[in-house]
Parts: sequence; structure tokens; C-alpha cells
Amino acid sequence: MQYVPYNTDVGFLRIKQQYISIDHWRIAFFVHVYASLWVLFAGFTQFSKTLLKRNRTLHRTMGYIYCTNVLLITGPAGLIMGFYANGGLSSRIAFVSLAALWIYFTGMALVKARKRDFTAHRNYMIRSFALTLSAITLRAWKYGITNSIELPPMDVYRTVAWLGWTLNLAVAEILIYKRQRTRNHIKKAPTGAEL
Repeated sequence: MQYVPYNTDVGFLRIKQQYISIDHWRIAFFVHVYASLWVLFAGFTQFSKTLLKRNRTLHRTMGYIYCTNVLLITGPAGLIMGFYANGGLSSRIAFVSLAALWIYFTGMALVKARKRDFTAHRNYMIRSFALTLSAITLRAWKYGITNSIELPPMDVYRTVAWLGWTLNLAVAEILIYKRQRTRNHIKKAPTGAEL
């Protein structure tokens, strides 16, 4: 909310003053900040089993809002911002990778839904939303590190640039693996007739 109304000298932007005059970076930043709120909201609705069962149309609509936003607005804006990340090459690689994977996983989730491969669709959405949540986990890691370890600010930034999303993606892969293993176990279980 500190960026509302349009404000270029608060919060994160205090350390980005060398880029604020670059039109495409500034536009990408504000588009990313404002449009990401819709991505978070729409994403949270996608994992509600109740919503999926009771109102598939709303599930589909929120899914399209999520995918359109990531693929056409926030993902590309994040990619532009990634090329200007503080902390040198390491941070730039981290944020560009995050944006590229976010766009890829979201695009694949949409493709799989359209092909009615709902297992793969769900798996890609789990990966995509894990990366969406990096907006939150990055800040949590930053808070945790700065309040427990004394490190130079740019070292913290380089660290959270990677921690903010790689651990989320690892958790997503564990969830996908466990879900698949459970499904396979259920398929292999003997039926009543076989007993």
C-alpha cells in the first residue's frame, strides 16, 4: 500500500533510484506491484475443492484471470525487473529464472487444462502458485535473516533472491510427488472383489 498513490521514493524503491528514470523499468515495477494483488487473490481460489465442486464456472474464470495476469502482465513485468535486480549477476539470474519459470509453469497449466489433463494441470498450478507465493516468502526470509544474522544488506538480498522461490518450488515438488504416490497406491490397492 506504500506505493499507492503512485510514489517513487518509498520502500523498495529507495534502493532502486538509479533505475526509476528508466521508463520501461518504472512501468514494469508499478504494473507488477498493482497487478500481482489480483494474481495472489485469484491463485488462492484455485485450490478450493469446495469452489471446484460447487462452481466450476467461477473456478475457471478465476483461473483465466490468474493465467492471463501472469502470462501477459505480471510475469513479463517481473522478467523486465529481473534484468535490473540489485546484487549483481547472481540476483539477476535468480529473478530472471523465477519470472521465466513462473510464466512457463502457468502457461503449461493453461495448456493442460485445455487438453483436459487435469492431473498435469493441477501439478503445474501448484508449481506456478508456489512461485507466486515467493512475493511473500522472499519478504519472510529477508525479515528472518536480518533479525537473526548480521549480514551486509546486499548479501541478504542475494540470499533471499534464491531462497524466496527455490524452497517454495521444492515444497511444491514434494507435494506433487506425495499426491502422485498416494494416487498410485490407491490404484494398486486390491478391490473388494479381489479380496
